Amino acid sequence: MNRNELRAAVTTALAGLVLTGCQVGPKYQKPPALAQAPPVAYKETPGSAQPANAMSAGATASDTTGAQAAGAGEWKVAQPQDAMLKGKWWQIYGDDELNALEDKLNIDNQTIKQYFANFMEARTLVAQARSQLYPTVTTGPSYSRTQTSGHVGSAAPSAAVGKQANLFDMPVDASWVPDLWGKVRNQIREQQYNAQLSAADLENERLTEQATLAMTFFEIRGQDALVDVFNQTIAQDQKSLDYTRAQYETGVGDEISVVEAENTLQNAQAAATNLGVARAQYEHAIAMLIGTDPSSFSIPVKALNAVLPAVPIGVPSQLLERRPDIAASERTMASTNAQIGVATAAFYPTLTLSADGGFESSVFGHLLDWSSRFWSVGPSMSETIFDAGLRRAAVNQYIEVYNANVAAYRQTVLIAFQQVEDYLAAVRILSQQILLQQQAMQTAQHVVDLEMARYQTGVDPYIDVVTAQNTLLSDRQTLTSLHTEEMTASVQLIEALGGGWDSTQLPTPEQVSKKLTTGDVTIQR
Repeated sequence: MNRNELRAAVTTALAGLVLTGCQVGPKYQKPPALAQAPPVAYKETPGSAQPANAMSAGATASDTTGAQAAGAGEWKVAQPQDAMLKGKWWQIYGDDELNALEDKLNIDNQTIKQYFANFMEARTLVAQARSQLYPTVTTGPSYSRTQTSGHVGSAAPSAAVGKQANLFDMPVDASWVPDLWGKVRNQIREQQYNAQLSAADLENERLTEQATLAMTFFEIRGQDALVDVFNQTIAQDQKSLDYTRAQYETGVGDEISVVEAENTLQNAQAAATNLGVARAQYEHAIAMLIGTDPSSFSIPVKALNAVLPAVPIGVPSQLLERRPDIAASERTMASTNAQIGVATAAFYPTLTLSADGGFESSVFGHLLDWSSRFWSVGPSMSETIFDAGLRRAAVNQYIEVYNANVAAYRQTVLIAFQQVEDYLAAVRILSQQILLQQQAMQTAQHVVDLEMARYQTGVDPYIDVVTAQNTLLSDRQTLTSLHTEEMTASVQLIEALGGGWDSTQLPTPEQVSKKLTTGDVTIQR
């Protein structure tokens, strides 16, 4: 091979290295989420029993809110087992008012808007990273007028003394650092993964806000149901007071029975009044969630009569693809892996290609003449010879950050499984407790009826009636609260399952790399 052929081969190899380069650092491989394969079914998955929310025959709506039918057994999930919630998961409850509130939340919730802005910011960082693949070109036109000193040394020619001159300069500078070792490509990947992470965070926050709204909605309906319970109790206590007063006025009864009846009524009225505090706070919370001033927002009174829906829970293996927080944790690992590649590239030399050129003249009219041109071009190479272990420490730092993120990812997965099991158990056990509590309430009502009859016949004092009435009120409160707790637990279960989201909705690296238009990025007023 002669000298020209060798030069051509070296030039070709160098050009190929400059244009394609190589990529240092570890290749990302998604680590296993669990030490073993997920089970085929959740431990707390209910059996084949019927839904536990029907009313028993002959019971009134106010007394059996959320109760099971006799012998109903356990709460039932939707079939088939691999079914999944889609899109607007809250529609499973069949409540038009809740649907309208959720739709407004998705548009006007300020926290969701904040997370969306963070996602758009992350996309701009991808564009910033990609810009490093290309040369940087700058220009700095200038003009100067100078005059030499009148007191120059004797060696200076007399013609230069006190002479004035113009200089017009129009330079163009270009520089390019080829991505020989994949540093820039790893930075691009890092920002792409961060943008995906931000997208997953956005969806996780959206799900949190949606679930919070649904739970608050059922809480306010539960408060309305409690108010209904107290209103019925107050009406019954008023009848009892009227009866004991009439008995006393006719000389049949005693004064202490009247006082006891009055005290029972007053306690019920005071407790009913206190319920307004929680209702007002729940109403204000909903206004905040939907981006509305609480002063101009209200929800009409309507007692909780929702029926617990059959929730499609799917199989455990699907959970890894349905939770946005798991997706965010996995993307964090991928981003850190790219950072290791960026740190590793620091061990290799940096090649810089630079060129300067332009036009320069003392006469403006000749500035763009071909003879006024100037230029220079040349490469430079830099390499760190000694840094006392700084680069190795940086690589080790990101390796340990990655290892920590792997542990965090697996912990996120374990928490996800725990939450699903927790809320499956909660809904199942609450449905059983509601059935038992309904039976207790019916027994308490029977005791009140018996005690009232015994009081009216003079067998028992009125204090026994008061005791029975208080027990009945407590049982009715408990039943109503259990139904509210059952509905909020079902929302928590849906949230633990990822709502209607799945990993196919996560934007790809190509999608987060698309150029943003002027309309995509505007200042909010």
